[in-house]
Amino acid sequence: QLQLVESGGGLVQPGGSLRLSCAASGSTLDYYNIGWFRQVPGKGREFVAAIDWTGDSARYADSVKGRFTISRDNAKNTVYLQMDSLAPEDAAVYYCAKARVGTIRTSGSDFASWGQGTQVTVSS
Repeated sequence: QLQLVESGGGLVQPGGSLRLSCAASGSTLDYYNIGWFRQVPGKGREFVAAIDWTGDSARYADSVKGRFTISRDNAKNTVYLQMDSLAPEDAAVYYCAKARVGTIRTSGSDFASWGQGTQVTVSS
């Protein structure tokens, strides 16, 4: 069964960059769309970005468009989220999850196999 593990979070200053990784084990990522979501205490999980199984198409939340880039390396069974120009409002726990192939979804209810999350803190 597919399991996802996020890594790469940490503390970064405003304007800085981080690259998150979502590594799969137990199965291949090849035939799944993969999404990144984030959550802050007291709020619901927010869609950030998602990529289709080929890596050719992606969708982004308006709040991160032009700053974040999602990509995947199916040979490494890993999906990445490159985050540039980070702002304090980007601070959250970031999660990755899988969705079935087809139209790229943005609702958390369409995703499964959530990882444990990785903390991103943006502060000077």
